[in-house]
Amino acid sequence: MQASASLIRKHKILGRITPSSRDYRRAPQWWMGPPPRRPKRWWQRLADPVVYLRAVIAVSVVALVIVPLLADGALAVARPLAAPDGSCRVLRVVDGDTVDLWCSATGFERARLDGFDAPELFSPKCGAELLAAQKAKWALRGMLLSGGDLRLERGGLDRYQRRLVTVWVGPVPLSRRMVQGGYARSYGGGIRGGWCG
Repeated sequence: MQASASLIRKHKILGRITPSSRDYRRAPQWWMGPPPRRPKRWWQRLADPVVYLRAVIAVSVVALVIVPLLADGALAVARPLAAPDGSCRVLRVVDGDTVDLWCSATGFERARLDGFDAPELFSPKCGAELLAAQKAKWALRGMLLSGGDLRLERGGLDRYQRRLVTVWVGPVPLSRRMVQGGYARSYGGGIRGGWCG
């Protein structure tokens, strides 16, 4: 006890008293993070362009991904196609003249709707063709969803190994409805015409 008291006196004299609290031994923190930010007021948030960019991205995702998935899901559940060897379901509308089918007899297959040609969605030659292809795709969905009884007749395979099928909406072939609506052209094979200009 006496030794420690004399040691403290020595340190006091020399001006070297070391605090013994646990907090004093901690190394100093030079980076304490960014200064606290005040929350923005509602009018400041409306002036921020990031808010509008996020809104555009959200609307785009809904319009380009979620709505088509929901429409194809409704089509697959609500509208079976009667076929001679069992029923089929349209799982996805790929473009204005191509669909993905699941049939109870054959399983999954990509099918090309016979009798008409729709604008190309995946390799358009111009912006007008891309717009027409989107219209044809949604028109095909609408006709399959809202038509009468749907029947399917299978054919052979095309050069892309897609099954050629003819779809009947009630007594009328789907190809006639697509052509009459202005979404496609009659097509029986051979060279196809362009959709630009």
